[in-house]
Amino acid sequence: MDREYSHAYDYDELNPQPVTPEQLDGVRTARILSFFIDYAIVILLSIPFAIVVGILGLLTFGLGWLLYTILPALVAVGYLAMTMGGPNQATVGMAVMGIRIRKIEGGRVDPFLAMLHGVLFWVFASFPPLLLVSLFSPKKQLLHDLMLGTYVARYP
Repeated sequence: MDREYSHAYDYDELNPQPVTPEQLDGVRTARILSFFIDYAIVILLSIPFAIVVGILGLLTFGLGWLLYTILPALVAVGYLAMTMGGPNQATVGMAVMGIRIRKIEGGRVDPFLAMLHGVLFWVFASFPPLLLVSLFSPKKQLLHDLMLGTYVARYP
């Protein structure tokens, strides 16, 4: 089957379709809002783990409390792997905003790619001018999307 790899595909195993401009309308705003929803969810998910780390710290005479330094990052990476890398191809925030992540050539994002996507987002978001890439990319992709061969689009 001959495909053009110059544009993104809405993946269906039997019939990959090019992504339409309508699917890209409002994606930037939806991504920003979904980030805030997901950020709140990660904070809420961190609470029970923080309690476990607190108990672990008591049992290890304070040594376990060192896990507090990486706890939110571990929770966020696990959250991304299970949601964005899962069957819905979207975090809870993305699903609320009606967007999903896909690979440019068509296909699903696996849990490892979802984790890598999240980590690269945090790295690039620490230097905000890099987020301006989406203003110039044809599929409204951020720099980490371009590097990983992914895009985000609206879905019903």
